[in-house]
Amino acid sequence: MNPSLKGIIPPMVTPLLENGDLDVHGLRRLIEYLLRGGIHGIFLLGTTGEGPSLSYALRIQLVAEACAIIKKRVPVLVCITDTSFKSSITFANHAKEAGADFLVVAPPYYFPISQGEMQDYLEALAPRLPLPFLMYNMPSCTKLHLSLKTVKKAKELGAIGIKDSSGNQEYLFSLLEEFQHDPSFSIITGNEAFLPETIQKGGIGAVAGGANFFPKLFVALYEASLANDAEAISRHLERVNWISNTIYDVGKQESKYIKGTKCVLSALNICYDYAAQPIGQFNTAERAEITTYLTDFQYENEYPT
Repeated sequence: MNPSLKGIIPPMVTPLLENGDLDVHGLRRLIEYLLRGGIHGIFLLGTTGEGPSLSYALRIQLVAEACAIIKKRVPVLVCITDTSFKSSITFANHAKEAGADFLVVAPPYYFPISQGEMQDYLEALAPRLPLPFLMYNMPSCTKLHLSLKTVKKAKELGAIGIKDSSGNQEYLFSLLEEFQHDPSFSIITGNEAFLPETIQKGGIGAVAGGANFFPKLFVALYEASLANDAEAISRHLERVNWISNTIYDVGKQESKYIKGTKCVLSALNICYDYAAQPIGQFNTAERAEITTYLTDFQYENEYPT
């Protein structure tokens, strides 16, 4: 197991300006806020980071700026998945040059593909990647739920782990059981509420979206899970579930999770809440609802100083 890959790794939002350009000042504020919160790594250009909605130039700029700000204080993971095979390889090389530590590979989106086609894709891609890579199971966005056979094939080709964002606890547990005696392959959950069980069954942590705005809460849940502190786990999980039922549930659009996350960061004066098209922003009433929830949420030392 790579000792630097563990803990709470926020799938960082991409701070944007109103015109769609990268908000470099907001990016710096956000990264420093996350680092003060004790996070263990940063994941760029995942779903929460709106990777597929951003231009290639902006993605390259984001990775370069973020790595320059982070300065190896924590590992940087970069999602390279694209509809174009060659673009994925090109971007992987950019990520290495910028100073990233790990690459993240999900199934190419848009066209539905089979498990066999995904395995063939990995056979072609893996030898050309310049950094260690992890798999990313995100069937709601990619049309393919990685089978256990495909994950095992990825490991044979050099994958060092998988982030599972399927939301299927039975599937997550099957991964943990399959690789529980293999320290060279790491299991990371993308579901915040699954973190304690993931740790207890041999996983290494979570890519937790809520850690964008309440990093200390998720770090505390991770540490309580490591210590098997049932009382602390229960207390922190109650707050994590509260986030799911409030901040993640404002509005009716399927994009409300991303909008809610960015809206909280805006309310905390960390970065703007602009999201790339087609997602956009919350309306005035929805922003007011988020502000009310933040006022109601009492968690010591969660807010930036």
